[in-house]
Amino acid sequence: MLWRETELWSSGYKLVAGVDEAGRGPLAGPVVAAAVILRPGCDIAGAMDSKTLSPGEREAQFIEISAKSLAMACGAVSTAIIDRIGILEATLLAMKRALSRLQPNPDYILIDGNRLPKGLLSTSKAIVGGDASVRCIAAASIIAKVIRDRLMIRLGRLYPQYGFEKHKGYGTPQHLEALASLGPTPHHRFSFQPVRQTRMALGDGSDPRAGLSHT
Repeated sequence: MLWRETELWSSGYKLVAGVDEAGRGPLAGPVVAAAVILRPGCDIAGAMDSKTLSPGEREAQFIEISAKSLAMACGAVSTAIIDRIGILEATLLAMKRALSRLQPNPDYILIDGNRLPKGLLSTSKAIVGGDASVRCIAAASIIAKVIRDRLMIRLGRLYPQYGFEKHKGYGTPQHLEALASLGPTPHHRFSFQPVRQTRMALGDGSDPRAGLSHT
């Protein structure tokens, strides 16, 4: 999984960043992106696509990546912004925010998917399935997933009846049942169909996000 980075390192690009996101599909919570620069020549053998790892394995990898990477940073986009610009643009914005916080600035950027955020200042390439084939992207997928899961666990403490700490905002039967009986929280994505249908069924035209910061 390190051949792309090795090729770029050999070509003079010493600061190669991998970028990936977590949380495109859930009904609640932010979308989170991470950017990771591995030290040239350094491999993290257990860093795989975060979806293939257990929560315990991801936490262990998070510690190793944090220790062995040259730099890492995260960016998040709130549900209000997701509803306003759509999940695709919100995902690209989260990636751009993560990269803007990365120090030092990368020489080359490898991004999971088939779209690049606009206005990147470094040479960049989108790679479909990059989280399963490029080590630095896999590392970023782990960082993004762990950070987002931790955020959802915190939301679970604030809204214990929804079970966010278990399903992390995805549309599980438990989550849908809570949504149907209790209505959405300020951290739900109102533009996503199950949430929108629930609000219509409950006749809820109010905005529980009023007064919150939307970034």
